[in-house]
Amino acid sequence: MPYNNAEVRRQDRLLDEENAIKLLERGEYGILSMVEEVNGGVGGYGIPISYVWDHAASIYLHCAPEGHKLNNLQGNPNVSFCVVGSTNVISHKFTTAYESIVVRGRISMNLSTDERMKALALILDKYSPEDKEVGLKYAEKSFHRTDILRLDIREISGKTKNVQP
Repeated sequence: MPYNNAEVRRQDRLLDEENAIKLLERGEYGILSMVEEVNGGVGGYGIPISYVWDHAASIYLHCAPEGHKLNNLQGNPNVSFCVVGSTNVISHKFTTAYESIVVRGRISMNLSTDERMKALALILDKYSPEDKEVGLKYAEKSFHRTDILRLDIREISGKTKNVQP
């Protein structure tokens, strides 16, 4: 998983790779951004979505098996995914302390049943670890109305701004 901050304009605000990985692990949600066909033209479409990182080179996204997002991704599977961590508005300094990462990659759809179930187990580990056993039973019952997308990570970059209050 290549970590590359070379294109970040503010080189004085780089988030180091170790903290970027921690943010990827603990982030609650990310914004999935993709290309959208609109009125005969091309636009952008971004949505907040829960996710889990597989601690290797992929991010799994849980969604419904049909809809606008999937239609867009069939047309162009190249995406970016932004996770924002801690933020703190420092009103009297007219600024905000923050940390964020941007993941660039490609979405894979139509995953195998085994990979989808594995991803659901990872999602339960992240969001409902105390209720995983019940969650797995629920996942099996609702499997037919659930889809999983895999974002294959091409590169990650990160930025942070630390401000003393």
